[in-house]
Amino acid sequence: MDGSGLPATRSTCPYCGVGCGVMLRPNGQGGLDVRGDPDHPANFGRLCSKGSALGETVGLEQRLLTPRLNGQDSDWDSALQLVADRFSQAIAEHGPDSVAFYVSGQLLTEDYYVANKLMKGFIGSANIDTNSRLCMASSVAGHKRAFGTDTVPGTYEDLDEADLIVLVGSNLAWCHPVLYQRVLAARKARGTKIVVVDPRRTASCDGADMHLPLEPGSDVALFNRLLAEINEQGATDVAFQAQTNDFDAALEAAQSDDCSVTGLNETQIKTFCNLWVRTEKVVTIFSQGVNQSTSGSDKVNAILNCHLATGRIGKPGCGPLSVTGQPNAMGGREVGGLANMLACHLDLENADHRAAVRDFWQAPRIPDAPGFKAVDMFRAAGDGRIKALWIIHTNPAVSMPDADAVRDAIAACDFTVVSDITAETDTARLADVILPASAWAEKEGTVTNSDRTISLQRAVLPAPGQARPDWDILAEVGRRMGHMAAFDYASQSEVFREYAALSALGGYFGRDFDISALADLSDADYAALPPQRWPLTKARKGGRFFADGTFFHADGKARFLPVAWKPPAAKTEPRFPFRLNTGRLRDQWHTMTRTALSPRLAAHLPEPFADIHPEDAARLSILPADLVRLTSPVGAAILRARITDAVQPGQVFASMHWTGETAPSARIDALVPAATDPVSGQPESKAGVIALQRFEATWYGFAVTRGELHPDCAYWAKARTQTGFRVELAGVNEISDWEVEARRLFAAPEALATTITDAKRGVARVVLHEHGLVLAALFVARQPVAVIRDYLTTVPGTAGENVLTGAPPVDMPDPGPVLCSCFGIGINTIVEAIESGQVMTVDAVGAALGAGTNCGSCRPEIAALLDSVRPREPADEPI
Repeated sequence: MDGSGLPATRSTCPYCGVGCGVMLRPNGQGGLDVRGDPDHPANFGRLCSKGSALGETVGLEQRLLTPRLNGQDSDWDSALQLVADRFSQAIAEHGPDSVAFYVSGQLLTEDYYVANKLMKGFIGSANIDTNSRLCMASSVAGHKRAFGTDTVPGTYEDLDEADLIVLVGSNLAWCHPVLYQRVLAARKARGTKIVVVDPRRTASCDGADMHLPLEPGSDVALFNRLLAEINEQGATDVAFQAQTNDFDAALEAAQSDDCSVTGLNETQIKTFCNLWVRTEKVVTIFSQGVNQSTSGSDKVNAILNCHLATGRIGKPGCGPLSVTGQPNAMGGREVGGLANMLACHLDLENADHRAAVRDFWQAPRIPDAPGFKAVDMFRAAGDGRIKALWIIHTNPAVSMPDADAVRDAIAACDFTVVSDITAETDTARLADVILPASAWAEKEGTVTNSDRTISLQRAVLPAPGQARPDWDILAEVGRRMGHMAAFDYASQSEVFREYAALSALGGYFGRDFDISALADLSDADYAALPPQRWPLTKARKGGRFFADGTFFHADGKARFLPVAWKPPAAKTEPRFPFRLNTGRLRDQWHTMTRTALSPRLAAHLPEPFADIHPEDAARLSILPADLVRLTSPVGAAILRARITDAVQPGQVFASMHWTGETAPSARIDALVPAATDPVSGQPESKAGVIALQRFEATWYGFAVTRGELHPDCAYWAKARTQTGFRVELAGVNEISDWEVEARRLFAAPEALATTITDAKRGVARVVLHEHGLVLAALFVARQPVAVIRDYLTTVPGTAGENVLTGAPPVDMPDPGPVLCSCFGIGINTIVEAIESGQVMTVDAVGAALGAGTNCGSCRPEIAALLDSVRPREPADEPI
């Protein structure tokens, strides 16, 4: 029961790898009331802005409700038989390696397991890879090289007990806000120091004691210097090193590296090294800034080397912690969802492991070599080596590097299947077959978070239309391909029991992953499964790894890796003088197929942007709110300029969320080259090279509408509002009649129009009315349009008096752009409270207005407002 007295269902948030518990209750209108689960060990009731808005993302708008074949509605029998036949035909004619699955960290573990079993055990190819390849493959490779398995040693509790937390390539405040609040709580409770290692000044720097803005890609050099300092200051743990190999080789490589490539000065470097060396309880958190690199695996091992050298691993309050980007990236790793892995952390290239898995599955064959990793998989689809491709719950036509080439490869593939909850993605529009899958809150299964905690996602809403769980879809195709007994599953709990039983092989072969204690769960026990951390055996439950010096290489020892700094693959040159750093925003998720449905989440940063340093902007005559064109050796994009010293000169940051559905000119991964780490296969998404110039538009526009819109111009970006949509526009072609254009844009040929135009000044304003209410409004100028956007988003569906002014009535308060997404609190509201002298601290803003008191990820922005706004002097008292 929740606070209302009505029954609530415990489930797990479907966003990042924190794995927060949620309490769900249907609201009776097809949606959900969502709050944090106070008993879940990952979040203890806290939720970030995205988790808090989950109830706004579960409606049926844009849902795919029936299978589609070649764009036409069909039925399951026809669709599944076609998939089975086309995959079987490709295998018969071209061999098992002519087919591939590209899957996703959005899958539940049971889904992942069936997909991996079908591909590796019964098709007989290792051509299954996952979009997790784009986020954590380098961590997997680093772990395996150092530890012998892909083991995360520590737990979230280490954040509570650490005296120093180092964030490397991780904007934890925005990408994992609940963990960041845990870090801040440790600072408040025990004085924990925080260091951020990141080329960019991010929201995570607000609470930090030190920010090291190193040059992109130079992390190895910094941590090599730290290893050398550990040795020089006598901080190595000699007893622990007896359980390791190759320390001397790693130290020699570290001492030979050149730390000047970091761009940091000696004082910064020495201060950091001293703090790290002289603090016993250190947690080093690393994420995409480390992993997404052509030297990502070496970066991971450079960090692990330092923890191994000091024995600061597997003990309370210390250790390396890889935080993952997706809810079940870890589950995918565990089931073997990567092209170079077997299930349960067993090795694909180990004959004994292959034989054991083959015998367990009673499979006809197990491949003995890795399959295509993500980048190579789409190259193979494009050049004809892959004849049949199945893409499940991901949008590679947007999210893969060199995204234009990937889009073309999917279109060129002989036969493409997409399983998803919507057909309205860049990728689904290219498919021959689209299969309607059940979504989060409609299906049940397990996920594993970043600290090895397995939680159950539970169904609380009925699956709409003909939507089916992914494990069920995959199993039915397996049966239709002739493997009846192997895929004769009746429920997800049956899949889980088989998987848990298989995991006993991990224990048998001396591996870390083993959940065999759950192999005999009844359906009722499975349905009631509480969050718990693996391993889960009769002898052991959860805990940390490696404090005892026992590792998973054949000799039981850890391995140091000699690593040396390597520059990013792309080199700046006169044609492409800027480094491009890509990443995520606080309130959006991947390609926004879910978060874009929430007006609250769209309100914070509703448009794609490029962060540019003021010196670069001045040199290129770029003003705030200008549009800019970014060009790389493989693609181009147009985004809004945001001028800020949060990025260094010569560097540009852009977010990766926008798609052909929301802003087709801003597909930022179209600019990212497909250069990969030679060990992990993970692409380098943080250090591409670009040219930058002001985009010279003939006209700029801003529009709001209750219904659909159909932009046709060089630049447009739409975002959902409480009343419909808002859209930014810009074009290079002259428009002769803006009323005609507005009717076309809003598909409203019969609406009543009120129009003001000034052709000489290039200004036009058109408001369309229907039944006395505003249907849509369009504002055009020769410069970026100056209107009160957040007010105008409230106008559609109202009488809308004086809309043509673009400003609210004088007696209507304007809260301004949303800063706190959790509570919908605008900048102007906060500024007014500051200027009045009502609030003077971030905590006081929270107490007075609520802003920053939920996930806390807007607190840095509140702090910046406090710094920039001078309170008004109180009026003199009358004499």
